[in-house]
Amino acid sequence: MKKINHTSTLKEAIALLKRKQEHELIELKDQYFYTYESLKPANLIKKAFGQIANSSEFRTNVVSNVVGLATGYLSKKVLIGSTHSPVKRILGTLLQFVITTAVSKRTEKTIEN
Repeated sequence: MKKINHTSTLKEAIALLKRKQEHELIELKDQYFYTYESLKPANLIKKAFGQIANSSEFRTNVVSNVVGLATGYLSKKVLIGSTHSPVKRILGTLLQFVITTAVSKRTEKTIEN
């Protein structure tokens, strides 16, 4: 029968625990770095915009609004032109608003279908 040497067994256990501690420390540092990077304001904003940009509903709304605004602006410039009359400016702005709203709604329905 072999005699058990408690000192060598204890030294082996200590060495094993030290290696385990080193490994866990490396993992902890990696997790700290990952968390630190993900909580930076720039990265939070990038992630939020990335999620928004990937949303098909967002794209639909942006496209319909851009088309509506462009159409409204162009129609105001074509029909009213550049004038110094306050009444014509107000009428032009109202016309632009009405056309923008109508075109946005129609474009959104078209894109969804």
